[in-house]
Amino acid sequence: MTKQNQLFDTTPEPWRLDDQDDWLAARVVFSQAPYGPYDYQVPSNLEQQVRAGVRLTVPLGRGNRARQAYCIDVIGPFHPLASTVNPQRLKPLTSVLDEQPILDESLLELAKWISDYYVCPLGNVIETVVPTGIREGSGTREMLFLALADGLAEQLADLKLSPKQRAILETLAAGGSDWTPRELADTVGCTQGPITALRKKGWITSSSRRVRQLSHEIPKEKKEQDLDLNKDQQQALDSIEAVIEQSEYRSFLMHGITGSGKTEVYIRAIQKIVEYGRQAIVLVPEISLTPQTRQRFRARFERVAVLHSHLTAAQRAWHWNEIANGNVQVIIGARSAIFAPTPNLGLIVLDEEHDGSFKQDKAPRYHAREVAVWRAKRAKIPMILGSATPALESWNRASTGEFDLLSLPRRVLDLPLPDVATIDLRVDFGNRKSRGAISQKLRQEIRSSLNQGGQVILLLNRRGFATRIQCPACGHVEYCPDCSIPMTHHRDGSKAVCHYCDYQISEPQFCTECGYAAIRLAGMGTQKLEQEVQAIFPDVPCMRMDTDTMRKPGSHELALSEFREGKIKILLGTQMIAKGLDFPNVTLVGVINADTALHFPDFRASERTFGLVTQVAGRSGRGPKGGRVLVQTFSPDNPAIMAATKHDYLGFAAGEIPNREAFGYPPFGLLARVVIRSESQERAKQMGEHITAAIQQAADELQTEIVVLGPAPAPVEKLRGKHRFHILIRSAIDSPLQPVIRRASAMVQAADEVQWIVDVDPIDML
Repeated sequence: MTKQNQLFDTTPEPWRLDDQDDWLAARVVFSQAPYGPYDYQVPSNLEQQVRAGVRLTVPLGRGNRARQAYCIDVIGPFHPLASTVNPQRLKPLTSVLDEQPILDESLLELAKWISDYYVCPLGNVIETVVPTGIREGSGTREMLFLALADGLAEQLADLKLSPKQRAILETLAAGGSDWTPRELADTVGCTQGPITALRKKGWITSSSRRVRQLSHEIPKEKKEQDLDLNKDQQQALDSIEAVIEQSEYRSFLMHGITGSGKTEVYIRAIQKIVEYGRQAIVLVPEISLTPQTRQRFRARFERVAVLHSHLTAAQRAWHWNEIANGNVQVIIGARSAIFAPTPNLGLIVLDEEHDGSFKQDKAPRYHAREVAVWRAKRAKIPMILGSATPALESWNRASTGEFDLLSLPRRVLDLPLPDVATIDLRVDFGNRKSRGAISQKLRQEIRSSLNQGGQVILLLNRRGFATRIQCPACGHVEYCPDCSIPMTHHRDGSKAVCHYCDYQISEPQFCTECGYAAIRLAGMGTQKLEQEVQAIFPDVPCMRMDTDTMRKPGSHELALSEFREGKIKILLGTQMIAKGLDFPNVTLVGVINADTALHFPDFRASERTFGLVTQVAGRSGRGPKGGRVLVQTFSPDNPAIMAATKHDYLGFAAGEIPNREAFGYPPFGLLARVVIRSESQERAKQMGEHITAAIQQAADELQTEIVVLGPAPAPVEKLRGKHRFHILIRSAIDSPLQPVIRRASAMVQAADEVQWIVDVDPIDML
């Protein structure tokens, strides 16, 4: 056991303790450097208030700067970690900021695991786990409460008091300590004068605390009855309920084709959990899915909370407290909902578990799936991962027996999967009738679908109007000055925008390189697609869903509601319309360009393309009218595209997994990525070489066999004004990378002009 870090030198100080056998220390961490952990003496008057999970004010460094810290442990002479503390060398902490811990024991242990696994300072993790609204007391205000002075109740009969004063003291004696001055005055029927006089005499004591003012109740939904389960659904539910009744951990991978009724199985399993008085967490990848999912669950359960980024801090804090008090049966939200403070957790569900949005892209770079596995194991409860296109990591875990595989190979009511056909854009490009985004064949199918009373979904996973602004005279492309990314033209506002750093300029009228006055707008985004659809079908109501149009709170719910009601006939957008949405009247889905991510320098490119095409295809044919899917592509012979057109996940996995195994990529190896950034390209490269050497040295010292690739320029070489190099570290499954990374990090000297981050189990390779 290493000695606890100390901020102070060895010179004796005034706060030295005399009794070496009677001491109490608070171990704390900070959310910013220096992160700690560090130890502080707990003064005797604060011993009852200091607990793990509360925030403290402590003096930091020689200047004793007041800093807010998180208490992660309270250590005394008989604590297992007592030998790591020198009680005579500790400064006393200043104050306790919370009456109750903002983190319970289980969430604090979870934060410690995330810190260890993802190699991130614990203080950073805690600030991610606990919502801002809880930390800042959003939705609360400071209020004064009055109480009778200790021992005064026995003396009331002997005190000389006016009638009003006696009534005040007798009311306090009978009613406890939760009286505000106004409530007390109204009850007795007096002004504040007698109360103030009694407070001055010391006969009434006062204390202040924050009281929650906000309520954010969600309106009730019309109750719905359980749906009939088919044989596959019932078998899956029976397997889950058997584990629920045994109160043990198991992870189930529910591989169900689109429209196979996975959500109904989730609901029925949660009903069993609720019967036992327990709670369930349901995670969905896209905020656009939250309204639909919330509506379905609220129609079946009495108390449902929703956690997502469109909530205000005060609303999120209200939900957090309701959950912590056990007043909520089901918690629905995006990845951060996995941190919900459930006192009686009984089940965790990850819907569309393959989705990359479950991985956070800033510190701590956790994956909600792995966090969910940890929570489920610790709580000894089951977990369900559901998807029509499971992540290959999850599929491999099911293949090896780590997860139990549940299969839903048929759609509910035995509805057929939609027919899927490809349109070869290489051939179509030569057709003068097909110069837009929508091919002649797709145009005909849209018209036919609309004439038959159906609705249409069009997917194009690119925002904006044109994806490239180029000079036809000299070929110059307008790049973001801070990123190595072409600017995207946006028709609304006549502007050019960088989708990585949000830098924007007015629409260029001439080439900034040669001055030529005829700029060419190339490439296709959802704005341009919308314009083309409106030109071809001028009398058909259509709507665009992407991050540009869905910024306002409630916009997702309104858009999907209008589409479900038939007010919108053509829904077009990015990947947010591709997953989980259930519209029985959709008879045609068109994928405008299936190749947008197929050729990225990323070993997951094929998997992402297969998943996106399969998922959006599954939006079609969910009603009695049936459905059809047309996939426009320049690569119709690509294995991912071919498998998606056949709804053939098993065939795709069988072809892709050997490629992963051959190169040692997940799920057959462990992977970490280091990204180095600096305004100086040379300094970034030098730091990358320094880190690479440290990693290799650490691996040698720990006798861990690894493969280090790099440093090399990142695929997006410049981002937000900083040049980027990256390093990939790979090892066998049984050789954890975290000890190597931690030891290497200790060897690397920080440089003010260079920043670097570590991403364990990276999803984004750009």
